[in-house]
Amino acid sequence: MEAKKTKVNSESDYTAIVQSPSFQKLLSEKKKFIVPITIFFFCFYFALPVLTSYSTVLNHKFIGSITWAWVFAFLQFVMTWVLCMLYSKKAARFDELANKVIKEGGTN
Repeated sequence: MEAKKTKVNSESDYTAIVQSPSFQKLLSEKKKFIVPITIFFFCFYFALPVLTSYSTVLNHKFIGSITWAWVFAFLQFVMTWVLCMLYSKKAARFDELANKVIKEGGTN
């Protein structure tokens, strides 16, 4: 009987948490950050194979015998590291909001 009572309480707790303003704010802030960054990442990532396969734009010399294709490929590594650092900094804010949700969920 106790297990069934716990299940009902946890379901109602979950519903209350999901509907809480602090949880909605957490989801909203994460979505505002993650969706644009993901779109940018995929566009930048797939630009190299598309541009090298269907155009000659990146075949021009950059310095010496290094072409723009090599520069673009190197920039993909830079872009990945930059996005990781941005997310790491932003994750601190997400953690604050998640802790707020947890604290509010425990008081209901």
